[in-house]
Amino acid sequence: MIVVSEYRDRPVTVLGLGRSGLSAARALAAGGARVSCWDDRPAAREVGAREGLEIADPARPGALEGHAALILSPGIAHLYPAPHPAVRAAWAAGVPVDNDIGLFFRALSSGRWAGFDCPPRVVAVTGSNGKSTTAALIHHALREAGRPSQLAGNIGRAVLEMAPPGDGEVIVLELSSYQCELARALTPDIGVFTNLSDDHLERHGGRGGYFAAKRRLFAEGGPDRSVIGVDEDEGRFLAAQIAQGASDDQLIRISSGHKLTGPGWGVSARKGFLSETRKGRQVASIDLRAIPALPGAHNHQNACAAYGALRALGLAPRVIERAFSGFAGLAHRSRIVGEKDAVTFVNDSKATNAAAAARALTSFAGIRWIAGGRGKDGGLDELLRACGAVRKAYLIGENAATLGAALSAAGVQTEQCGTLERAVAAAAREAEPGDTVLLAPAAASFDQFRDFEERGALFETLVRAHLTG
Repeated sequence: MIVVSEYRDRPVTVLGLGRSGLSAARALAAGGARVSCWDDRPAAREVGAREGLEIADPARPGALEGHAALILSPGIAHLYPAPHPAVRAAWAAGVPVDNDIGLFFRALSSGRWAGFDCPPRVVAVTGSNGKSTTAALIHHALREAGRPSQLAGNIGRAVLEMAPPGDGEVIVLELSSYQCELARALTPDIGVFTNLSDDHLERHGGRGGYFAAKRRLFAEGGPDRSVIGVDEDEGRFLAAQIAQGASDDQLIRISSGHKLTGPGWGVSARKGFLSETRKGRQVASIDLRAIPALPGAHNHQNACAAYGALRALGLAPRVIERAFSGFAGLAHRSRIVGEKDAVTFVNDSKATNAAAAARALTSFAGIRWIAGGRGKDGGLDELLRACGAVRKAYLIGENAATLGAALSAAGVQTEQCGTLERAVAAAAREAEPGDTVLLAPAAASFDQFRDFEERGALFETLVRAHLTG
């Protein structure tokens, strides 16, 4: 555990008792703070009470008077679509509102590194799609190279659950827009921005607010080196704001599908080959086509982002290449579950928005596409443009009818299946040799499942039953 001692002997309330909230409460209590907690869910309050935490509603009149801070879990709205009542109470009482990411960065800056030959470094990865794979790939490569590393944030452990970092250790964080937007301290050594597409728009008041949340990692964090995806206007804008000149090597631009030219530092992937260029010359390359855990242009973009961060950390290209070759991939992210009768089954349950699903649809051929769930704000244009390889769509969840109407209008054959069980059965029955049965929902899972992991796990269970049947 990373102990947070800045609030010793002072009252602090933690709102939200999920993974990050509980870890924050524990870290604050270990540092001597007088911690009270709340969660709107009675079951979560019972978990906190069993741990011996004081349970008190911070929205009650006067409950936050004299408090040093209100610490929010990322799932709790603090501005859009409407602030939680406890957040309004904190504003009225003049109490700072923060999250576990802000606590982590301040706790890390107060560490005693005098006895270390090399102080710990933090790589923070954000963006709309690919940040989990990018962060995991960086962590994997560091471990393969013999560099101590921990992985946390929006993936794996909560940040305050990590062990205090040791000499020369690298902390790799995946940070969501919710985490970036609220943290009162953001000071990574290396910041990575993968890409931007419409997602979580209701929580940020639109695409501009969503981008502004991501941008805070760079504008307010001021990383020593930034790795920026420049395949969208927002990334190009961010890179232009960061760069001190055309040849500024504090900025590494990355791209998938576009060759980067000019005197700066760039990493791009085209036709399956990753190329690193500096001062207008290619200095290294990697053939990504032979790495089964990184299929498709979207994963090649992830590889470029991870490569850029690893080069900024001093790893040699050949060391990175060997590490990439041994990467097993992440669950529920373009993961090949198995094959039967020359039909491949792929689980990309993490493709919870239109842009992520569109990238999956351009990575395979002869697609029997399982899609649908709880729809998100944002258009479907990019998704519809990516349907060239779709033989048929098998639709599930709340937005099945809406999605079906849009796909049918675009000339895509559809079937209303309702449930994942029926969709897998229909797709497997109709698939022909050479086809790919792909779960890439382009929607959230909360209408039928606890989360995208549960959805992906059920898909894999159904597929394995089919493979062995």
